[in-house]
Amino acid sequence: MDALQNLWNDIANYGEAGFYRINAVQGLLIAIGAAYFLHRWTGVFAMAIGAVLVHVILDVMIPVLANSAEFKLPPIVEADYWRYLLTLYVGYLIVITVFYAIKRMVLQRGAHA
Repeated sequence: MDALQNLWNDIANYGEAGFYRINAVQGLLIAIGAAYFLHRWTGVFAMAIGAVLVHVILDVMIPVLANSAEFKLPPIVEADYWRYLLTLYVGYLIVITVFYAIKRMVLQRGAHA
């Protein structure tokens, strides 16, 4: 029982951290775009992976394009970076699902009117 509680706490921590990482202009715009192109809820897992990839590409390219900074690849060999990507993934799962649910409610109401 104690192991199950620890697992739940870890999942909740990733969800909370991921939600706060997505709750910025860049993350919200990516999530809105992903929810717009999502046709079935079952595709949310693949769409969240795509959203993470777009997020990482923008994290790398925005400083280069906006500030003429040096191009640097992300630190993909570090364990902390993979934890960061996991928190982004969980955050995008949450936010895309919420936006998709809102989209479905709005479209159903529009169809009934």
